[in-house]
Amino acid sequence: MKFEQYNISSEIKDSLAEMGFKRPTDIQFKAIPSILNGDDVMAVAQTGTGKTAAFAIPVLHRLQQQDRKYRKAKYEVKCLVMVPTRELAIQIAEVFQSIAQYTDLSILALVGGVDQGPQIKVLEKGVDVLIATPGRMFDQINQGHIDLSQVQTLILDEADHMLDLGFIRDIRDVIKHIPREHQTLFFSATLNTDIKDLAYSVVRNPIRIQISPKDPVAKNVSHAVAYVEMDDKRFFLERLIKEFPESKILVFVRTKVRAERVMAAMERIGIKTLTMHGGKVQDDRLQVMDEFKKGDIKVLLTTDVNARGIDIPNVDYVVNYDLPDVPENYVHRVGRTGRGVQKGQAVSFCSTEEKPVLDEIQAFLGKEITEMKINKDDYRETISFSEDIPNDNWQLLLDEHNKEMAKVELKKAKKKSAARKSAAKKTVKKKK
Repeated sequence: MKFEQYNISSEIKDSLAEMGFKRPTDIQFKAIPSILNGDDVMAVAQTGTGKTAAFAIPVLHRLQQQDRKYRKAKYEVKCLVMVPTRELAIQIAEVFQSIAQYTDLSILALVGGVDQGPQIKVLEKGVDVLIATPGRMFDQINQGHIDLSQVQTLILDEADHMLDLGFIRDIRDVIKHIPREHQTLFFSATLNTDIKDLAYSVVRNPIRIQISPKDPVAKNVSHAVAYVEMDDKRFFLERLIKEFPESKILVFVRTKVRAERVMAAMERIGIKTLTMHGGKVQDDRLQVMDEFKKGDIKVLLTTDVNARGIDIPNVDYVVNYDLPDVPENYVHRVGRTGRGVQKGQAVSFCSTEEKPVLDEIQAFLGKEITEMKINKDDYRETISFSEDIPNDNWQLLLDEHNKEMAKVELKKAKKKSAARKSAAKKTVKKKK
């Protein structure tokens, strides 16, 4: 079934055609009819399967039909989308805006870290769809700039991550502000007992949808692991980047400090990179994402702030420079590539001390990750050919040590030579 055959408005069909959406993905095919009917939906699907459009398309259609008969009051919100991170809120807003581009519906991403003035001006007119992180949203509710009394649809996206971050109380508080009769759409990439308990506490007789529950990672992603020691990882990242100079590469590291250090190492050898982590202000984060999405700079070093839900077009490689501490985060990281119908590659660098973490990840996936075997000669060559070595402190120390050892050996040789000459002279004198 094609989107043009769906019972949705012509304006939305036009925008979908312009976006290149011809046929629905599995999650879209299963979710859209139920959402159009007004049912509560609890959906579990792999990352990168088109979840955002699965709820955006039918919600926008329903709002559009009502908008022709009904005007929004001051600060009124009709559909509320709650998400765990700023980046995800902005991305979801972009999807809603693209699908609603030929309609009169208003969309707003409400996030912290930026000036609230422009956001308040939009809220004052009332919005059809508000995508918000809990912190900034409750701040605006307390200031009287948001009215949730007319919310018809509540959407919880990346619900498992919201639960991990302790947002369960915020979710329950929101439910107190919205009408008793409303539609709830609950979307999550993973499902466990805690998530089930949360879901069933906020939905009523939901339509349950589960896509590929046995394999948490999309089939479009190929996986490989290379055993590389911690201090050598930058040399192998350099090699990967140089072997695929036209590829867009997303590199995950454990901490923001590590991200900056790896960026400095890449800069020393002339490779331009971007960094994204919680230490950056919101404007900088938005600029970095924009540059990387456009492809102006093809390597982005990031912490797990970008592991969840973020849709970056045409990421060819996801590199786990450091393995994630939580096995589930591996799934979310590698889900940044191989999205939709595109193919993607996930490459992980595993040091000796990280092998127990790799075992946990493979147990979570239910299968082993293919090993990229590196023989000793190739390993040594990767390091020795690196342009970073002349600037590397440990290598300089090693070179200096070798020079000192050479001097010592030379002195020893000279002493031995002098001793031999002296002994020879003594032998000659004795014979005389």
